[in-house]
Amino acid sequence: MSGLQCEMPECNPPSEEIKAILERYNTVAIVGLSPKPQRDSHKVAKYLKENHYRIVPVNPGQKEILGEKCYPDLKTIPFPIDVVDIFRKPEAIPPVVDNAIEIGAQAVWMQMGLAHNQAADKARKAGLQVIMNKCIKIEHMNMLK
Repeated sequence: MSGLQCEMPECNPPSEEIKAILERYNTVAIVGLSPKPQRDSHKVAKYLKENHYRIVPVNPGQKEILGEKCYPDLKTIPFPIDVVDIFRKPEAIPPVVDNAIEIGAQAVWMQMGLAHNQAADKARKAGLQVIMNKCIKIEHMNMLK
């Protein structure tokens, strides 16, 4: 272990706000999306795609995942992104959040087991909604199915 401990989220939006994010936004960039079907990121992306979200894979080592063009980073995506869903180690979160702010994303979603309070504060101050330590697939299944 690199000495970094996983943070606990200082705060998350109420359930109604999370539900509104899931209903309002459609284009989800998935940072750290794996091409391997057994990985959580792949399962989540497949679920979102099957539930009428536009998924945008972000993985510099891949050309295509789940039939979608893969981008090396958020800044190379040539169209607006609503939600940036992060599947990266905690130490990789701050630059992803910086890029999410830079591209004008509406929300940053840190998957189950991920939280970075300093990056979350920065995103909120920039006007983004932030969800930490929650799975977008599980939240969707619980709120909209």
